[in-house]
Amino acid sequence: MEKHISVVIPNCNNAATIGKCLEAAFASQYKNFEVIVVDDKSKDNSVEIIKQFPCRLVCLENHAGASKARNTGAQESRGEYIFFIDADCLLQKDTLSIVNRTLMAQEDIQGDKGGFLEQKSSKIVTGGTYTRIPYDKSFFSIFQSVFVNYSETRTATPDYIAAHAMIISAEAFNKSEGFPEVFLPIIEDVEFTHRLRRTGFKLTVNPEIQVQHIFNFTFLKSMHNAFKKTKYWVMYSLKNKDLLADSGSASTELKTNVVFYFLSLISVILWIIFQQPVFLYFLQFLFILNTVVNRRLLKTFYETKGILFGVQAFLFYTLLYPLPVGFGTLAGIITFMLKRS
Repeated sequence: MEKHISVVIPNCNNAATIGKCLEAAFASQYKNFEVIVVDDKSKDNSVEIIKQFPCRLVCLENHAGASKARNTGAQESRGEYIFFIDADCLLQKDTLSIVNRTLMAQEDIQGDKGGFLEQKSSKIVTGGTYTRIPYDKSFFSIFQSVFVNYSETRTATPDYIAAHAMIISAEAFNKSEGFPEVFLPIIEDVEFTHRLRRTGFKLTVNPEIQVQHIFNFTFLKSMHNAFKKTKYWVMYSLKNKDLLADSGSASTELKTNVVFYFLSLISVILWIIFQQPVFLYFLQFLFILNTVVNRRLLKTFYETKGILFGVQAFLFYTLLYPLPVGFGTLAGIITFMLKRS
């Protein structure tokens, strides 16, 4: 039995990707679905591109952000389930079929427990993830896609569900308050699913549900993305009082990586000042320990594109990536304290 799935896509000035996004959606092997695109007052030619596809287009009168666009799309949907993706994400041909199988399996499990299908539909939020290989094949784009894929699928009980691949029943969404429309510029999906979990929802992830992301990352874009996301994540986590929580891409492994990085910098400075070999020994110890802590991520890099990419990605992760994450953390703390005061 094919569930009627509503694919909801927020769009704002994504003319470069929205056409590919919709082309991929309508190439799906699955049949029982609809696509709703909510345009958030784009200034480019996004709307003209969207009108070329057999989707429903809703145009917001004023720019209001991704949360408002997603909420509006959900309100306009007619499906039994809502599948949120982004305008720079490409459904795979079998993505919706896998979503349907996942939903059917959840119903079977609930049925075995006594037929609580209504509880199932209103109390589970399911997440997918990115494909390991993104649409664009630059080193920094592949690094980011692998990192997100690993971070979002390393546990079957995630701390949150990302809106680039989020499935929720229409019934459940309509009973919720939706995505927060007055919030930080990003991570509104984290707040939304955290709120749902506090009210009794179960969060689960199926690694087979995948969308292919279009990053177009350069070195600078990769560093800026890490800084920006870390800054807002820290601001939210301080308010939420869970800064040290092991959560998705804000994992204990990444936090350990950043701490070890700055301890290593201190060791190098102390060695330069005092010329004592003990500081170099400590530096080697930190690198080995960090490798052990992050060994699963290192293995994922290797499995994705071989030993050369694995070594390059891990060196970037350990020697450069901690810089924007560390400074993003500092910026988030300072901004939070200023806003609070």
